Amino acid sequence: MFDHKRALVALDGSTSSEAVLRFVLEIAGPLDMTVLLLRVVESPIPPMADDFYRAPVETLEDRRRDAEEYLAPIAAALRARGVETAWAVRRGRPEDEILAAAAESGVDLIAMATHGRTGFGRLLFGSVAEAVLRRATVPVFMIRQPDRVETPPAPRVMPAVLSVRGR
Repeated sequence: MFDHKRALVALDGSTSSEAVLRFVLEIAGPLDMTVLLLRVVESPIPPMADDFYRAPVETLEDRRRDAEEYLAPIAAALRARGVETAWAVRRGRPEDEILAAAAESGVDLIAMATHGRTGFGRLLFGSVAEAVLRRATVPVFMIRQPDRVETPPAPRVMPAVLSVRGR
């Protein structure tokens, strides 16, 4: 039997990361599961000297507030569907904070999306999902979402002439 009763859902603010919410909605209600939504705020990169006077630096507090404003309505939507939900914002390296939050909150499942980066992008940015998967002490459910979702081409519309006999 499926004994997972507490799930941590890691979200990074992207639409692709939210794909995991469909899975959570499918299982959380029927399994009477409690969900902890988590967003990790990384320290902003210091501006380059040339950029210092051009744009204000986004502060850590701004990022924390944005993360809270992002998570609150998602939590409310899950609660409206009968899923017991809490949320948290942590600061640090995403993989470290996801694992720490999982351990501290006693979850027995981590659910997250992976952006599916390959090649240079993966080398440059690494993979939070991969690091979590390798180091987690609880099962990890991942859904792969590409960074870009290609829209299908518009259907071709071709004019047609119809004749109806007798009219």
